[in-house]
Amino acid sequence: MADAKEDQKRDQVDDLMVQVARGRIALGVTAFAAPGLTARLMGSGKETDGGRDLLTRMFAAREIALGAGYLLSKESDRPLWARLGLVVDSLDTVSGLRSRKTLPLWRAAGAVALAGGVAAIGATKVTKDIIG
Repeated sequence: MADAKEDQKRDQVDDLMVQVARGRIALGVTAFAAPGLTARLMGSGKETDGGRDLLTRMFAAREIALGAGYLLSKESDRPLWARLGLVVDSLDTVSGLRSRKTLPLWRAAGAVALAGGVAAIGATKVTKDIIG
């Protein structure tokens, strides 16, 4: 039987995952609606670039789908969505690390920090789901 501290930690992680899902949707909607602005804020240049905007919108769609999937799923299905998010965020972290030689340090570090932080939250959720 879980004690009160374990229940509180579980609730905090679940609440954090809901916030991550909402953040994914907000980021996704913003990136989809204004891909040029989103790319500029991430340091990807000020010029118009149709290919960059396409990739930004594809990223946006992924974020919207992951966030909405988590929020709209039944409680029993949320562990699957948490695992999917963890895979995506882990791969994003690795991508950020691999891009270090081709990007300015601040851009690579920002990507790694953001993706790695969200991956850590997801890993905590997945671990709690497995351990119970």
